[in-house]
Amino acid sequence: MTNQHAKADAFKRLHERNKLFVLPNPWDVGSARMLAGLGFEALATTSAGFAFSQGKLDSIGAMTRDDIIAHAKDIVDATSLPVSADLENGYGDSPEDVQKTIHAAAAAGLVGCTIEDTTGDKDNPIYDKAFAIERIAAAVEAVKSLDFPFMLTARAENYLHGRADFADTLERLQGYEAVGADVLYAPGLPDLDAIKTVCDSVGKPVNVVAGIGLPGVLSSELEQAGVRRVSAGSSLARVAIGSMINASNAILESGSFAAFDTAASFKEIEDLIQRGVKV
Repeated sequence: MTNQHAKADAFKRLHERNKLFVLPNPWDVGSARMLAGLGFEALATTSAGFAFSQGKLDSIGAMTRDDIIAHAKDIVDATSLPVSADLENGYGDSPEDVQKTIHAAAAAGLVGCTIEDTTGDKDNPIYDKAFAIERIAAAVEAVKSLDFPFMLTARAENYLHGRADFADTLERLQGYEAVGADVLYAPGLPDLDAIKTVCDSVGKPVNVVAGIGLPGVLSSELEQAGVRRVSAGSSLARVAIGSMINASNAILESGSFAAFDTAASFKEIEDLIQRGVKV
């Protein structure tokens, strides 16, 4: 069994356990190693976090397929943990584009990914439902050609684009399940009741993203609702950036360096990096 196969089996087993697990999203090699050192069991990339680190906006097309796959490989190589990737809409409209992206992801050492139904067109941001399902079916076909389990997560993006249509979102998730998606994901659902309805209405593991709505909700509440996986999306990257902004504003506005008092020590950072490499 290759190392990638072992990681793939481990990642699949996380989804089969009868309890929730948290999938954090590093945005560079250092954050990947530190998160591994903290004890997480798997990692996932964040397209937004990576874009911000490169001084780019979070939008479809801001980063190319090659950019994202190269970045994902850096995260894969950073630790021994399984890694899934945020592959946005698959970097092309056609089902064939999505298949090309899946094969590139597998070649980079990834053991899972998300594919969303966002077009990148501000005037028409979501693919027609039937075509969105066709694209996921094509992704499933590509996954089935691999010789190891590759966890394909299908994302319904309505709520992130001003389309608060729960019925359509649920129908999309059920359509993605019907053609073979392994994990289902609708970021931005309004409340725990909606999340529970999704979990009760599908037979595959459901992912929920922390940091987009749902203020104050605990992982235990999500688990009780039926959620199997919680990802952080860009939230950890934005926490880090937010701390930098707040500290910098304090310096510029009042001359205070007090925010530096809460900075991690060199030893803490270096210990985490070393532990992360050895995971």
